[in-house]
Formats: sequence, structure tokens, C-alpha cells
Amino acid sequence: MVYYAPQSLPDALGQLAGGDVRIIAGGTDFFPALGEKAAPPKLMDVSRLKELRGISRVENGWRIGAAARWTEIIQADLPPCFDGLKLAAREVGSWQIQNAGTIAGNLCNASPAADGVPPLLSLDAVVELSSTGGVRLLPVADFITGVRRIDLGADELVSAVIVPDQPEGANSHFLKLGARKYLVISIAMVSAVVWLDQHRKIAGARIAVGSCSAVATRLPGLEAALIGHSVAELTDDRDIWTGHLGPLSPISDIRGSGDYRLDSAAELCQRTVLAAMNSKGNARG
Repeated sequence: MVYYAPQSLPDALGQLAGGDVRIIAGGTDFFPALGEKAAPPKLMDVSRLKELRGISRVENGWRIGAAARWTEIIQADLPPCFDGLKLAAREVGSWQIQNAGTIAGNLCNASPAADGVPPLLSLDAVVELSSTGGVRLLPVADFITGVRRIDLGADELVSAVIVPDQPEGANSHFLKLGARKYLVISIAMVSAVVWLDQHRKIAGARIAVGSCSAVATRLPGLEAALIGHSVAELTDDRDIWTGHLGPLSPISDIRGSGDYRLDSAAELCQRTVLAAMNSKGNARG
């Protein structure tokens, strides 16, 4: 096995253009997935590339480097609209995994239960893909195309995740249901970004559900139905949460039946949206 540790992004992209190379960063998904199989002949570790590190304010949004670790995201000074992503970051495995695992690795693993995907969908995040031919931008919803499938060329790597500026006053939240509290693969999870009007009613919302379909999925029907509603109205109205789950297609497995996942998704949507509406930014820092 050949192990590359490029010193710059152009060096890394040159290696990719030259042949079949597998990319790793934290390796927290890659190496367990190998099992008893041999490692691929060429591995390239991009975790130390300065171009892929850090979280910074950019024009019209925020740039999260592909090799940013979950612990860095938790500790970053970010506005309340990122609270859902921070809460999800705290659910990614153990502290050790959060210290090593990266945001791009979570995306590229393309698991239906990837904790980072619903918050990024609710933030309208975009994946930045780099190659020797230039940069390509792709919405997260288009980047993950199926179970363990992504739209990434053999000569490309994920260089960053771009989060556009959110509406003024936007808050977010994330909830995950599992068979136990820690170190668990989710039965269902929901992330929501919500912003209110001057009457404390919903002016807009983005809601994404994970572990209830082949890829995490937005619920545009529910998002539209919530507009104009107050906390009190959404607390009392159960039908609004159960009537817009059509995009979901949950399977039955050892963690729960499809029907249970649907019921859980409706409950989590209600709790997550209400928490976002009442948010005081407690997930920050």
C-alpha cells in the first residue's frame, strides 16, 4: 500500500489526477468498513491540508473546511442558525470520534443515518468539489445520490462545505431518536431551521429528516404548511405533523419498523420545530 500525505491542495489534486487514489481524513468510517479486506493500493490523507481546515466567514455565508473536525464545529463561534449542526456534531460517535471525524467524511460516507446531513440540508448547504480542472459547487441534496453513493469524480475531492447566510433571526435545532442515549445509530432524526415574523409566527422553515429514507430528505410540504403558525397552534395541531411525510420511505430493520419510524419522524418534527422557535442559542460554544 502506498500512503500519500500531500503538503498542499494542488499536490493532492495532482495525485488524484494521476491515478486511482482513495482519500481519507479522520478515517473513522473508512477503516472500520474495511473489515477483513485489504486496504486499497493507494491512500491519500488530506487531514493536514491547511486549505481544507478551519471555519471562516466568507462573502454571503460561512466556509467549513472539508477536514474540519466535529469538535471544531462544536467549539466554533457561530450564529444560532448553526445550533442544529452543533447538536448533531455532539451525536457523532464518541468524543474520540468527534476529535478525529470530519464533516466531509460524514458526507462522503453517505449513510442514511449520517448525523451531519439533516442539519446541512436544513441550512441549504453546498459542497465545494475541487479538481485540477477547477471548482464545482453542488447542493448537499444533489451530492448524496443514494446509500453510500455520491456525485464525486475520481479526480475530485471535497474541499469545503459552504453555508449561505440564513434569514435574519433564524434559529435551528436537531433531535435524534435511538435505542439508547449515546453511541447509537439513529432510528430517526430531524433538523430544522426556523425564522419568525414580528408576531412570533413562522415566516419560513426548512426541515430535514434522516434515517427514514435512502438519503436524508427535506419536507417541503410541511415547511409550507407551517408558515403563519404560532407555537400554541403548532403544539395543539397533531395533523399538521403527520400529514406531510410523503417524501419519506422508511424501512423496517432491527432498530425499528417503518411505521414506527414514520410516527417518530412526526413527533421529532414537532419537537424540533418548537424547540427552534423557542431557542435561546443554548447549543453555541
